Amino acid sequence: MTPPRSGTDTVTTRTTPVRTEVPRGTLEAACERIAPLWPLDHFVAVNPYLGLAEQPFEEALATLSATIGARATLPADFYLAAFEEGRLTRDDLVAALAARPRAAADVDDLLARVRVDGDVEAAVVTVADVATAVTGNDWGRVATEQVAAWAAAYFDTGMAMWRSTDPERPLFAAWREEASIDRTPDVLGLRGFRTHVRDLPDDPVAAAQRALSLLGVPREGLDAYLHRVLLRLGGWASHAAWRRWEQRLRGGDDDALLQLLAVLLCWEAGLLVGLADRGVLGQWQEARATLVHLDPAIAPPALSRLLVLQDAFDRAEQRRLVARLRSGGTAAPSDRPAAQAVFCIDVRSEVLRRHLEDVADDVETLGFAGFFGVPVEYVPLAHEAGGAQCPALLTPSHVVRESLADRVEQGQVEERRRMWGHVRRAWKSFKMGAITCFSFVGPVGLAYLPKLVSDTFGWTRPVPVPDTDGLGRPQSRRGPDLAVGGHAGRMSGIPLEDRVELAAGALRGMSLGDRTAPLVVFAGHGASTVNNPYDTGLHCGACGGHTGEANARIAAAICNDPAVRAGLASRGLEIPDDTVFVAALHDTTTDDVRVFDRHLVPTSHRDRLAELEDALARAGRAARAERAPRLGIGSDEDADTAVRRRSTDWAQVRPEWGLAGCRAFVAAPRHRTRGTDLQGQSFLHEYDWRRDEGFAVLELLLTAPVVVASWISLQYYASTVDNRVHGSGNKVLHNVVGKLGVLEGNAGDLRVGLPQQSVHDGERPQHEPVRLNVVVEAPLDAITSVLATHDQVRALFDNAWLHLLAMGDDGTVSYRYAGDLHWERVDA
Repeated sequence: MTPPRSGTDTVTTRTTPVRTEVPRGTLEAACERIAPLWPLDHFVAVNPYLGLAEQPFEEALATLSATIGARATLPADFYLAAFEEGRLTRDDLVAALAARPRAAADVDDLLARVRVDGDVEAAVVTVADVATAVTGNDWGRVATEQVAAWAAAYFDTGMAMWRSTDPERPLFAAWREEASIDRTPDVLGLRGFRTHVRDLPDDPVAAAQRALSLLGVPREGLDAYLHRVLLRLGGWASHAAWRRWEQRLRGGDDDALLQLLAVLLCWEAGLLVGLADRGVLGQWQEARATLVHLDPAIAPPALSRLLVLQDAFDRAEQRRLVARLRSGGTAAPSDRPAAQAVFCIDVRSEVLRRHLEDVADDVETLGFAGFFGVPVEYVPLAHEAGGAQCPALLTPSHVVRESLADRVEQGQVEERRRMWGHVRRAWKSFKMGAITCFSFVGPVGLAYLPKLVSDTFGWTRPVPVPDTDGLGRPQSRRGPDLAVGGHAGRMSGIPLEDRVELAAGALRGMSLGDRTAPLVVFAGHGASTVNNPYDTGLHCGACGGHTGEANARIAAAICNDPAVRAGLASRGLEIPDDTVFVAALHDTTTDDVRVFDRHLVPTSHRDRLAELEDALARAGRAARAERAPRLGIGSDEDADTAVRRRSTDWAQVRPEWGLAGCRAFVAAPRHRTRGTDLQGQSFLHEYDWRRDEGFAVLELLLTAPVVVASWISLQYYASTVDNRVHGSGNKVLHNVVGKLGVLEGNAGDLRVGLPQQSVHDGERPQHEPVRLNVVVEAPLDAITSVLATHDQVRALFDNAWLHLLAMGDDGTVSYRYAGDLHWERVDA
């Protein structure tokens, strides 16, 4: 290694380093606090507080407030308005204040104080913060934009025509090579930065240790400081965390996040070296001393009072939910229904399910995770690999290829799609080339005018539908190929014994029993939108940000297989001989339902299917009418036309509300909630504990669907209370980068979370910050046993990230989980 230059010697001499080496484990612990961010092509909701879930809710939010200045709640005015409207009562405030008596003397004192409290500011500072304050130049922004621009090139997955860095090299080595020749920092006034970079060790951990030695961060404040440094580039840090998450699911690991932390620390040290003689060194020495006695997990009084208001708001919502469940429901059905429709537990399904049951008394709806228990990788025609059609917590168990009934035609179609892929790539090269782009804009550009007009009026789509892109018009029907075979060097298909296992797990999870209807529809869901980077976020989270079509069709095919039924019968799971399973897709943007593979439905069931489709159409019209006012569609407009038009409008920033408003998860037989208007705000999972031998399904419910629902709920919570830190800002300003995420504007960090338009209508929040209420009908001992066995799930409830309620045999919610495996009566 080259000996340190004079600038580095000066800083080292004039500071008092606390250590010469920081353990790698300390750096890795900081990285564990960063939640992953899924790419846009399969964007799924994730809990942005995931890395802090081991802390109580209040402590974790206080930590983020002190570290990055993140808001923990909405401003006090929101809760005060709820109090004035009567939604939040004095009793709610008294109960919440009793849990935090130091926040205020009484309710009146609390209300008086929150009216005058100021904003809570970040307490953890970095060299970039100090340099900005001392010099008047925004060095924090300079550092962020420099590293972010480089990261966009490094992580790019095929969007950029030219790349300035080598993605095959380790992250730190690739950055160091480019930074050592980049003159931009010197031009901006950061003298000697390239020399500082060249002097760094090759090993990223050693480089991070050297940077921390120069910075002299006190050991007591090191964890908070490292967390703060990572959150300054929180978007790209979250992308690196996703890479690590994906590798760990497959039994590997990825240290890109650790290397990114090393890059950011080297920038911090570079700022101190380059600006030491401009007063930054002295101010940094004073600033870092404040870290010694800082405990970011202790909420300052102003924040503590806001959290009292939030807790009271949660209690008020819980009170309303309990009352709604107590007043609703129907008697347990005894007759066999004419048809059963199994929808995803997604809150958007609740609206359609309710209206379907209203228009068809003999139809029963059920809720189940939208991947229908078949975690697969689905490979489209002419592709070698596909997307994971399963929750982010799982890895695909099988590879299933899409195929055509006519194998000869399949070869022709695959060749056609490959040819179109080559043509598009060549056209893109011509359009984006350094010289040919001028030819494109001039003589070719005008040829796009008709398409621009037709796209504007919604007659055509700006981009093709991915499922049929490049296929032409094949005459044979497309569908999943479950036969065992090989594809691109991997095994594909699902062996019979595995099909039986998947079917058994799904049917038990749905609590389907001896009342199984003659017609059972597996209705997955997806969304129809155009010109929307977040379109996959509106698809099925249980299907990994894809539509549920593939899963529904695979599940139906498996359950219709006579060999599978024989295998199920040997396990005591008898499917009636006259039962036929059909796949469908619920479009959550338009509330239309499309049924697949009608040609496979026996003649004996076609009239029944036609009746169900008619009922689904009527239910869709009612659902659109219910959703129209919230979308700003006036009573004088045709709701059907207006709602469908939003799905093809390329200027529409809000085609639908997604899961905004989600606030409850109910695991119980459907008759407990049938006829109850849950306003499209509740996840509904079918569960009958009387059919759950050994409570295996209950264990699966609490460890999988509930966890996924908590991710969704907390992402919406965080994007609502602080869209600056946890959200992605204004959709109108978004620019897609690297096919991975968006920038807000033309520079800066990768944005995380949901856009402002997904949670706010411009006048008021459309998602109110409420922690999810999980209601389970099961014996208390069984629920407690599951919590005692699974520490991570128990921590969600013990640390108050979620609320857990138990429903009794009479359908009333009578117990609330109080933490530490104890329960309290709700009426207490």
